Amino acid sequence: MAVATRNSQKLTVDEVCAELQVARSTFYDWRAKGRGPRCIRLPNGALRVRRSDFENWLNDCEIL
Repeated sequence: MAVATRNSQKLTVDEVCAELQVARSTFYDWRAKGRGPRCIRLPNGALRVRRSDFENWLNDCEIL
């Protein structure tokens, strides 16, 4: 079995919230407004965020 690289890693909502230090409600509010990172919905309804999508989203949030 291949080891997942950091860029192909899938993060849970809890992991994204912990990294950003925001509440789950904030994440879901951003998502409802179309302002959160791109998500994958699994067949069981759970959400995942690709590490690469998360990093790209963070870069897009930077203020220059």
